[in-house]
Amino acid sequence: MKKVFMSAMFVAAATLSTMSYADNQCDGKYIVGPVETIHVKDLDMDYKARIDTGANTTSINAYDLHVIDGNNNPNDTKKSWQENLGKMISFKTENAQGQEQTHTSKIIKISKIRNAQGVERRYAVVMDLVWNGKNHAIPVNLRDRKKLEYKLLIGRNWLDGRYLVDVSKHDDDD
Repeated sequence: MKKVFMSAMFVAAATLSTMSYADNQCDGKYIVGPVETIHVKDLDMDYKARIDTGANTTSINAYDLHVIDGNNNPNDTKKSWQENLGKMISFKTENAQGQEQTHTSKIIKISKIRNAQGVERRYAVVMDLVWNGKNHAIPVNLRDRKKLEYKLLIGRNWLDGRYLVDVSKHDDDD
């Protein structure tokens, strides 16, 4: 029994030694809270972002979408949306501070999203997101989030392999 206890203590000590609270890291991954300030490099704007481990893809507040030289009224068939894949899309975005900007980017993906409102399709573009000096260019869904508290929702595609979420961490900790 003493041998088992000592082995367990050794494992616990080894695990704790890989955690670096001063550096805000654990096993080489950075620790984020449930809400973080994220800088969107492409827009040169900061967003108060909700970290959502249940969301596959990151989503940004986007409205007045216009596909350049494309179908701007796709019906709900996959084919009509796919016609716009690879085309440029222009959209407006606004953060919680009221800063608004128009941005144009290439449509890289069309996603079918299931949520409380049912099923909807969304365009995705690549955006470079920066947190704590670290940036990652990832696909970001375009969705009208004007009525939502958080204009940027961070999904698993940003978190995966790089970040852990600590729900007890507060944004004022960073």
